[in-house]
Amino acid sequence: MPEEFVGQVLGAVDQVVGLLNIDEVFRLLNMPSNRKQADYGTALVLGVATVAVAAVVGGIVYFYDGRRAPWNRRKKHHPLTKPQWLESFDSNDGRLKDGGEKVLYKARKGGIDISIRAEVWPFLLGLYDLKSNAGERQATDSISSAEFEDLRRQCEVLKAIISSELNKSNLEKDDSGSFEKVSEEDLLESIWEDGDGETSTSEPSTKIEDNLETTKDGDLSENNVSSEPQKNPKVDEILAKGPKALEDFKDWMRIIRLDAVRMNAEWVPYSAVQANVSEEEASRRASEVGIQDDDHLEASRRHHAARLVAVLEAYALYDSDTGYCQGMSDLLSPFVALMESDSQAFWCFVEFMKVAKANFRMDETGIRRQLRLVGQIIKCTDPQLHEHLVKIQADDCYFVYRMVVVLLRRELSFEQTVCLWEVIWADWAALRLEAAAAAAGGSRSLRDALKKLPASKDLLLFAVSAAVLQKRKFIIEKCQGLDEILRECNAMAGKLDIWQLMDDGRHLLRIYNQKVGHEKAD
Repeated sequence: MPEEFVGQVLGAVDQVVGLLNIDEVFRLLNMPSNRKQADYGTALVLGVATVAVAAVVGGIVYFYDGRRAPWNRRKKHHPLTKPQWLESFDSNDGRLKDGGEKVLYKARKGGIDISIRAEVWPFLLGLYDLKSNAGERQATDSISSAEFEDLRRQCEVLKAIISSELNKSNLEKDDSGSFEKVSEEDLLESIWEDGDGETSTSEPSTKIEDNLETTKDGDLSENNVSSEPQKNPKVDEILAKGPKALEDFKDWMRIIRLDAVRMNAEWVPYSAVQANVSEEEASRRASEVGIQDDDHLEASRRHHAARLVAVLEAYALYDSDTGYCQGMSDLLSPFVALMESDSQAFWCFVEFMKVAKANFRMDETGIRRQLRLVGQIIKCTDPQLHEHLVKIQADDCYFVYRMVVVLLRRELSFEQTVCLWEVIWADWAALRLEAAAAAAGGSRSLRDALKKLPASKDLLLFAVSAAVLQKRKFIIEKCQGLDEILRECNAMAGKLDIWQLMDDGRHLLRIYNQKVGHEKAD
């Protein structure tokens, strides 16, 4: 709510109070019994009006301190539709008109229609340049698809190396001719040892056949991969790090499969093609990625789980410094559900993870930065609530840890989640476009759009803060410790209105920007 509007409301209230003549109200209320009945009626009306005005004034004071005023009605949200999307392209070369400004504004304000999400998301996430033409996007798709397939091939190479070395070293002959089982740690270390048992200091071979036994036809015995020399940079990267890196990859493969099979079926109504996949196709995909113990799942969920495994394994190899952590499957699932191409789902996920992977750092520096910002937002927009959090030693805001790590995925339904995420991505895209426009002299229309609907790379945190402020009264009156707030926040799951959350989050962003801007000016 703009400050000037509040001033106008308070001015109007002051005029009404002046017209009421409070002294006259009290004089009439204390008049003698021989006065006319009409005078009592006048006094009653004036008294009620006075109370009403006081309530308005109190309401303004209570609601405006970092919260949405009661007269500010909820806005209607209309998503970017398919006709609007198709009309936004130039018919000659397939470029987005006006650099995509109108599309971004529409997506930031109301989200995207389900029928075009798979087409729009690559633009929002930066997989496609907003100013690219149709030919450039085709070339991007071709290159991206080939790179993804190569990553999948290298995954199979790495798994075959693990399998081959473990099989060859599974039993070690002792002096008496008997065999004893070797520990898994010893087996992993044996991969880097030469024939004399000394650890090799040479660089790992880039040839697959150096690591795997081949058949007479030259094919690999483990997975029938061609024996022609091929470069495997991501495999070499893992091997060069030593036994611990390979052991980590093995753990990631195991956890990925567990998480993929556990994934719920919320996505099914949003992907008719995948929901109706045949048992044969589901079994084929599950077999390809080595999923077991999934017979209890219906075909659609088995197929979805197999695709999750394929993409997550490729990502763990692509970014082995991040690898895989529990929770990533929640972030990937919407991409796999709404995109039929594994390659496109993978590369959109890669772009998403450029920001989201900070949540999965072992040192938690990324997540702590975000929790601190949530605390700053609450302090700036609701000092009373923040003071209470400080009092009960909960101002570190760890009660919203889960909300931040998986971007409210556990608190929202599937549809609500993708609505929230695509609005956040549209904000990111608008900020990228603003930076590019600034370098070229600026865009007045874009500046006006961002002034009308402010954007932030941390929009998620303003939405999380808005969710907390919805519970401010309960937190202040009932919560005396972190555990109580945590239970209340966890209880929000399934009860949040996504567009109310977005409206409130934008409102907090405006207040925060105004106050922070004033502080910097001072």
